[in-house]
Amino acid sequence: MTSKFEKVKASQLLTMKETGKKIVMMTAYDFPTAQILDEAGVDILLVGDSLGTVIQGHETTLPVTLDQMIYHAEMVTRAAKRAFVVVDMPFPYCQLGPDEAVRAAARVIKETGANGVKIEGGQDRIATISAVIQAGIPVMGHCGLMPQSIRKLGGYKIQRNPDQLDNDLQSLQENGVFAAVLECVPKQLSFKMSQKYKIPLIGIGAGKGCDGQVLVFHDFALWAAKEPQELPKHARVYVNLHEIILKAVQNFAKDVRSSDFPSDSESFD
Repeated sequence: MTSKFEKVKASQLLTMKETGKKIVMMTAYDFPTAQILDEAGVDILLVGDSLGTVIQGHETTLPVTLDQMIYHAEMVTRAAKRAFVVVDMPFPYCQLGPDEAVRAAARVIKETGANGVKIEGGQDRIATISAVIQAGIPVMGHCGLMPQSIRKLGGYKIQRNPDQLDNDLQSLQENGVFAAVLECVPKQLSFKMSQKYKIPLIGIGAGKGCDGQVLVFHDFALWAAKEPQELPKHARVYVNLHEIILKAVQNFAKDVRSSDFPSDSESFD
């Protein structure tokens, strides 16, 4: 891991893989959260289009707009002193072809100062990914379960096709991505792929054999769901912010209704 004050670079992520140091990645959507995660030593902050589900309350990531991604990414980038900031390219810019994708990715980098973008897809989207990289924009790939293709996939399902994953990762590596996320892939397959390919593979629901792990902050902190059982199998709750804040607000409401708040010491003469 780099020092507290040294900015993480894409080349250092490759070094971490080569030396066996696991990469820590978490989602962030605002300044104060990003500031905390950055201070804690998270290597990569992902401004995910998952904000559609955990921030906006949508059922999928599809409604998220480019302007909304830029709005959230600008806040996260401003907070990140050390972490490498990656921004999801929202639907449907990369699905519309290389020209649309390059224009949208350029806006993200120019208007937010982020270090790179993440694009879902493998061999079927390699022309678009290659065009963005050729434009000078670092790209993180995303294989396995791809939430932007949820209508096509028919739901959030484990992706078990080894040939497809192998072909996707080979195409991504050959065309210059600096890393890739593997989502909802069997652990044995993820381990095999992480051993085969030089690029760092960061798992979410893909077992411990990957080169790093990513968690959605709102799953990590139980901030978007009321009960742990509502979370996906691969999520682990480290703190129950829902319960903590719920109790605190209930105490505030009780103090207001009993005239205990504000006290004389909290009032002006």
